Amino acid sequence: MIEVGRVCVKIKGRRASKKCVVVDMVDKNFVMITGPPELTGIKRKRTNVRHIEPIDKKVEIKAGASDTDVTKALEGAKLLNEFIT
Repeated sequence: MIEVGRVCVKIKGRRASKKCVVVDMVDKNFVMITGPPELTGIKRKRTNVRHIEPIDKKVEIKAGASDTDVTKALEGAKLLNEFIT
């Protein structure tokens, strides 16, 4: 269920309840996520899959996409308003 482009909600840590996007799969336990930081405050970082909850939304991005590409994909999928804090 967790894959590149999947929109998730952080459930642990300082940024709990903020939305993020999976930008790369590290291994079976860790993924790279981004907010992007200008929208949610979540910087690109590695996180445990147990600390995020996937939701039913997904954006079309390539693995390792930049924050600008993620923002454009969110805009294209009409999800940008959900991310603005």
